[in-house]
Amino acid sequence: MTDARLDDDHPEADRYDRATVEAVGKLTEALETLEVARGHLYQFHRMTGTTDFAVGEAVELLRKAGHDELADRIARELVGRNVLPGRWTFQVVEDFDDTYYQPFRAFERQARELTGGRRHLFEAELKRERRTRGVAGHEATPDERVG
Repeated sequence: MTDARLDDDHPEADRYDRATVEAVGKLTEALETLEVARGHLYQFHRMTGTTDFAVGEAVELLRKAGHDELADRIARELVGRNVLPGRWTFQVVEDFDDTYYQPFRAFERQARELTGGRRHLFEAELKRERRTRGVAGHEATPDERVG
């Protein structure tokens, strides 16, 4: 694998067949969607933890306000409660990573071997097709000068 991008005049720009590039691109697109889902899962993990600590603070405030019975019940039944049977969110995140996310990434990496290990080859081809050569803002690379 080389770090050179497959921009307009790169000698390998048309090396890979379109069907393979499209298939690998679709798998990479799916991985990008999964990355967003994983981010939401981590956000859920963080927000649930923040919620639990806020409930703990609410328990203390209820006690200070003289509502010991309710405070005790919330402390006993809600603070530190599992979000799923036997699971806190860190366990959900770890199981997701081990069971689905890591294997998915490994398959996407393996599929990219069909296109020389290059990332975003489908998008590179789209850029080559869609940009307007010689127009500012449509440069093939940061080094290209237009005008």
